[in-house]
Amino acid sequence: MPNLGFGELVIVLLIVMLIFGAGRLPQIGEGLGKAIRNLKRGLNTDDDIDVTPTEKQVPDKAASRVEDAEVVDPKIETKP
Repeated sequence: MPNLGFGELVIVLLIVMLIFGAGRLPQIGEGLGKAIRNLKRGLNTDDDIDVTPTEKQVPDKAASRVEDAEVVDPKIETKP
């Protein structure tokens, strides 16, 4: 990657000023700073998601009814 000298940086700054205008440059700089800060913060934190349940989702009474349920085959037609 080529090194950018002072002259090249001035040309890039002039092009950016022509495209965005001098009034928007502080907002762009602030946005870039926040993005870099959030990226560094995100890389340094441990964001493992804990998916272990803290309590049972199905009550014991409902679980026993499910175990005793009759299995019905939908392919078999019953006559009323």
